[in-house]
Amino acid sequence: MALTTFTDPLGVQRAAHLLRRTCCGATKQQIEQFAAMTPQQAVAELFDANLPDPEEPIDPNTGQPWINLDSSTDVEDYNYENLVLRWHIAQMMSPGIAQDQSLAYAFRERLVLFMHTHFTTKRTVVSNHRAIYHQLALFRFFAFDKEDIVIDPLAPETNIILNFKELTKKISVDNAMLIFLDGRYNVKGNPNENYARELLELYAIGKGLEGNIPEPQYEGDYIYFTETDVQEGAKVFSGFVNDNSFSNIDPDTNLPRGILRGNTQIASAHDNTEKTFSERLGNATVTPDPTLLLGSEPTEESLLDEISQLIDIIYNQEETHIYTCRKLYRFFVYHEVNPTVQAGIIQDMADIFTASNHKIQPVLEALFTSREFYEGAAGYLDDSFGGLIKSPLDLVVGFSRSFGKTFPDPAVDLTGFYDTAGGMLSAIDNQGMDYYEPFEVAGYAAYHQYPIYNRNWITTNYLTRRYDFVRGQISDGMNPEPGQVDILQFVVDNFSSVAGDAKTLIVELTKYFLPVSGVIAFDDPNSEITNERLNYFLQALYDEGDPDPDAAWVIRWNGGSPNPDAGGQLLNLFNAMLQSPEYQLM
Repeated sequence: MALTTFTDPLGVQRAAHLLRRTCCGATKQQIEQFAAMTPQQAVAELFDANLPDPEEPIDPNTGQPWINLDSSTDVEDYNYENLVLRWHIAQMMSPGIAQDQSLAYAFRERLVLFMHTHFTTKRTVVSNHRAIYHQLALFRFFAFDKEDIVIDPLAPETNIILNFKELTKKISVDNAMLIFLDGRYNVKGNPNENYARELLELYAIGKGLEGNIPEPQYEGDYIYFTETDVQEGAKVFSGFVNDNSFSNIDPDTNLPRGILRGNTQIASAHDNTEKTFSERLGNATVTPDPTLLLGSEPTEESLLDEISQLIDIIYNQEETHIYTCRKLYRFFVYHEVNPTVQAGIIQDMADIFTASNHKIQPVLEALFTSREFYEGAAGYLDDSFGGLIKSPLDLVVGFSRSFGKTFPDPAVDLTGFYDTAGGMLSAIDNQGMDYYEPFEVAGYAAYHQYPIYNRNWITTNYLTRRYDFVRGQISDGMNPEPGQVDILQFVVDNFSSVAGDAKTLIVELTKYFLPVSGVIAFDDPNSEITNERLNYFLQALYDEGDPDPDAAWVIRWNGGSPNPDAGGQLLNLFNAMLQSPEYQLM
């Protein structure tokens, strides 16, 4: 089954599905705005090329930015590291961004998250908040990559190419990555193979479709690359070390990158020999460019050129295109990929990836405007609406976005800004996702661990904590705690036109908060949510002491603007709905 274009207006349920997957969630008003759009119009809104860059995080001790100051100004790095992570969680809420760009801004940060799950690093290993901050900035720089940056139309060699292949080149000399995978220890005569191995296995080619991997033909054969390729690749990456001063700036991204080990001009720690790769990589060679050497000695330019040669070789492999698109599919669509889906949808995505010069934006544009994104792939019953389990980050950020919660303005209330973000970060951690600290080098198990994938997010303890999170976020409006959503006021502001009829209210809430795609109706055999389930929500709304609960609800809702007693009933309804298994899905 290949991708087929879908051009009808989205409607509420498809719009909610798109915005859950791309932005973690959206308000009722934003969903209704997108509901009137075709997928093509909606995707154009999400890929807004004119988004502002985030404001730098502010030091609460000084009231000033600190990222680009001399590192001697730091106190305890852990404190700043925590501030950077809080700051980034806040960016997912589009702080201070105009309403018409809020969703696009959030979507860009979700792409940043995808890139982090793909090019994994761990903050405790990196142990440098500046390196983490600049890595996030690098991901953001390449997030929307459809159009290259034209510096001079008459000198195309000066233009900046934006695509996933170029990001792979840049991440290879990223300071955080040089620390995390020991590139800083990779020197001539004593190569460290960690980065070369993970590049081939986790970041680029992979080992094939899980459950359908052919048997290796010989020792050291990983089907799409070999142990020889790891060894030769390690030589290519030798000679760089992380730059703790963050003063070596990449001219394309204007972001810091690593430096040569030991000398600013000559890469004396680099293996300057020709590197020959296996037949799995076409027996290709990486050769130092003599025009970039200083005499016969390697330079920073020659090292970067060798890295570029190797990445080009890797991206010339069809399996790299398949692997990258499989990762995108699993992140945005569904975890399970069988040979039929790979030969159809994934291959279509890979063909677009190839034809667009390895850009992911055209791939995602085609995916999000396809019928398959909204209706699923042939042979599956559960891969469209509700086909993914929300990560803790999806749940926490999505809840806040759905209810239109706003962040304190850091220019006015810096303490409140960090406290609010810190509460979200703590809730994410409490539910089993230690942000920027995946358990293993391959990243968070939910994005790579066959065959369980996103089911890793749910355990008995973590499910209870998810329910506790929701319970602590909502109030009946009588005595709300700071940051809680007043459910009564929320319904007044968003659903007052239908709230007087209990069943209609439940049906409408279901369309916006639960991942449903079909008919939702009481006493309808075609309803996607069963009558038993809908009645469970209805009983949660009713007051047990009312002999005629329908009539009593109408009186409470209509009899006092509405009657404050309605808040308690609504609180019970929202607790039932948002603590349901369905709400854990997206």
